[in-house]
Amino acid sequence: MQERENVVETEHSYILLIEDNESHALLVRRGIEQSNIEANVVHVTDGEEGLDYLFNRRNYNGGRKNPRPRFVFLDLRLPRMDGLDVLREIKTSEETREIPVVILTSSMAETDIVRAYIYRANSYLVKHIDFYEFRKQIIDAVEYWIHWNINPL
Repeated sequence: MQERENVVETEHSYILLIEDNESHALLVRRGIEQSNIEANVVHVTDGEEGLDYLFNRRNYNGGRKNPRPRFVFLDLRLPRMDGLDVLREIKTSEETREIPVVILTSSMAETDIVRAYIYRANSYLVKHIDFYEFRKQIIDAVEYWIHWNINPL
């Protein structure tokens, strides 16, 4: 098996959290902070803002590229642009299609699950209603996508 060269572990990885529920976003950030995972969470509250960050548009166009996230946590029910539409745009763009997108939602609707995978979600997680289980779910997901999974450069 060929070893992967040129893999650079930065001191901090970036996670893009696209979540309009401030309480859920806080739980995600706190779960990461209380773990041993070195990661910066970039939190945006709607789908359009998430795409603006990824594509360096509008408020995120400061003349330099925003740090590329190791993965995206994406809620489905978002203001201004639905999460499935955001997912489709991320996965159809040559610039962003390799970024793993983890759906993090309250929806267990079969149509949402099927559409998410049709649009090439990398994972679909239903938010646990128990605080401690939700925290563990976040830590496990972040641990996987930051430490265990190998992303293309």
